[in-house]
Amino acid sequence: MKRILFAIIFLALGGSMALAQTTNYPKAKVSFNDFKGLVAEVEAHRASRLVDLDTFLKMSKEPHVIILDSRSAFRYERVHLQGAKHLAFTDFTQNSLAQIIPSFDTTILIYCNNNFEGDEVDFPSKVARPFNPVANQMDDQAKPLMMALNIPTYINLYGYGYRNVYELHELVDVNDPRIVLEGSMVSRK
Repeated sequence: MKRILFAIIFLALGGSMALAQTTNYPKAKVSFNDFKGLVAEVEAHRASRLVDLDTFLKMSKEPHVIILDSRSAFRYERVHLQGAKHLAFTDFTQNSLAQIIPSFDTTILIYCNNNFEGDEVDFPSKVARPFNPVANQMDDQAKPLMMALNIPTYINLYGYGYRNVYELHELVDVNDPRIVLEGSMVSRK
């Protein structure tokens, strides 16, 4: 019985391997060169669009402005800035962005987990501590990498044609009385 089962598994794997070896798929719709070019173009634009909390909050009250939260649906539903609209970064497409953002002229304010401190559960920091393979451990002496969602969000919005984007550029305490948070976990805090 074991031999028959082994033969069936072997044939099944061999058959799928043969199929994979003979199928010629086109290249994936991925271009690192396109991305590098976009990053180079975005860098100067973004540098002039970094705003402090007071400016962010003042802008959020103006007409034709949205606060876009591109964190996961789980994090957004738990806690987000009051009035923020949600579209997870993983769901960015031309069509999905057009449904959330009424026009290319709309002012878009963005933030991410790395803009808030004091709540590692709902705003977990996106920082990578470098790994030292020689010591086989994290290298606490090396400079950590900031892996914030702000930058890819900004780059992708720009790439999809949205140029009126501003990014919160401060690390804000979640208990700052100037901000209002909402979501399923807000009343429990």
